[in-house]
Amino acid sequence: MPERQELIEQLKQINYPGFTRDIVSFGIVSDIVIAENNIEILINLKSQDPKIADQIKAEVSDTIRENNPGYTVNVHINIQQPQAQQAGGQQMSFLQNVKYKVAVASGKGGVGKSTVAVNLAVALAKAGMNVGLLDADIYGPSIPLMLGVNEQPYFDGQKLLPIEKYGVKLMSLGFLVDSNDPVIWRGALVTRALQQLMNDVKWDDIDVMLFDMPPGTGDAQLTLSQSVALDGAVIVSTPQDVALADAVKGVQMFRKVNVPILGIVENMSYFICPHCGGRSEIFDHGGVKRECERIGAELLGEIPLDAEIRIGGDKGVPVVEADPNKAQAIAFKEVAATIKEKLLNS
Repeated sequence: MPERQELIEQLKQINYPGFTRDIVSFGIVSDIVIAENNIEILINLKSQDPKIADQIKAEVSDTIRENNPGYTVNVHINIQQPQAQQAGGQQMSFLQNVKYKVAVASGKGGVGKSTVAVNLAVALAKAGMNVGLLDADIYGPSIPLMLGVNEQPYFDGQKLLPIEKYGVKLMSLGFLVDSNDPVIWRGALVTRALQQLMNDVKWDDIDVMLFDMPPGTGDAQLTLSQSVALDGAVIVSTPQDVALADAVKGVQMFRKVNVPILGIVENMSYFICPHCGGRSEIFDHGGVKRECERIGAELLGEIPLDAEIRIGGDKGVPVVEADPNKAQAIAFKEVAATIKEKLLNS
C-alpha cells in the first residue's frame, strides 16, 4: 500500500494549468484517503473554468494510476468561491475602497512593463481618476526609482499611508527595504508581503489600482487572483517573437484564473530618428497586432522607443508628466483613455 507522502510526491509532478507551480504547492490538494485497493483524492478549486477542472482531474488520475498499478483511483473536484469573497458574496478586507483593480503584466522581463505601468498611472490620474499604484514586483521593485521617491511611508498607528506623487498613491516594498539588498524569499513570504501591501496600507477612495506585476507567472499572480477580484489585466510586450510568445502565455494564464484581458500594449514599437525623422522598426513591427487578432485580444496601443521615456524613468519624472504633449506621452494617454472607458463600461 502506498504511503500518503509517496502520493504527495507523485502529485508534485503535476503543474496547475498555465502556471509553473505544482498543484501541491498551490494548496489545492485537500485530502488523500487510501483504503484497501482504493485511492481517493479531493481537489479544491477556485477557478470556475470547467476546462481547468477537467485537465487537473485527468492528469491526477493518470499520474496516480501509472505510479500505483492495481489501485482504483477516484478524483473529486470541489469548486469553491474565490477567496476574494465570503459567504453571501461579501468582499474580504483586501482593497475594499478600490473600485477597479488592474494588473499590468508581461510574460518576460525587459519589455518595459514598469515604464508602461508608471506612465499609465500618471495618465489615468491626469484623466481625473483617483489612482493607486502597487509595486507587486517583490523581487525587483522599481517604482521608487521610476517615480523619484526616496522617502518611507508614514505609519499612522494603524496602517501605512501611501506616498503620493504626480497625483498617484504609491506603495512598494522598495520603500521599506534597503535598495541595495536583494529580496530572497520563497513563495509563502512573497504571498504574505503582497497581502500586507494590500491590507496594511490605507488605500482610501481609489478609482483604479494598477498592480505592477513581476514578469512571468508565479506566486504574485496567484496571490492576486486568489485575494482580490481583478477587473482586468494589461499585457505588455515588444514586437519580436520571443517576447510575444511569452506575452501570449501571460494572456492565457490570466484567462485560466478568470481575469479579463483588457488588451496588449506593444512597447518599443518603433523608433523615430530625432535627426532625420525616419522611422525604424528595430524590434520588427505588427506582430502584436497579428497575435491579438489570433487570440481574440485588443491591441491597446503602440508605444514608440524613445530616449525621453528612458530618461524620464531614470530621473523619476515619467514622460506623461515631463512632456504631456510629446508624441510618446500622447500614446500613453490614449492607452489610458481606452482602459478607463473599458473599466467604466464593464
